[in-house]
Amino acid sequence: MSRPHTPQPPAYNRAALVPGLLGAIVLLAGLALVGGEWYLYIRYTVAILALILCVFAGQAKKWWWLIGLIPIAVVWNPVWPLPLGDLVVQGLSIVGAVVFVAAAVTIKIPADTRR
Repeated sequence: MSRPHTPQPPAYNRAALVPGLLGAIVLLAGLALVGGEWYLYIRYTVAILALILCVFAGQAKKWWWLIGLIPIAVVWNPVWPLPLGDLVVQGLSIVGAVVFVAAAVTIKIPADTRR
């Protein structure tokens, strides 16, 4: 008789998947709010999610993602907003959404083996 196969725990986790996809959704939904008062909430959300992804990229040792994520955090930072036109912000939102999705799919953090 053979023993039942015990599944192995995953070697990595995808902690960046949810914040990355959420960031892309917020950026694309925020296209309708560019230039309005409510866009401030989009700025906060995008900047915070970009910084969260920076932490996950560091944990996964995927440092090259910081090249795309840090500028997103700077452009959408609500404290010192950059004086960009609405059309530029809309174009950068689409590029930012692509960066968020790509980072979410590719950042894999090694699983903690100390459990």
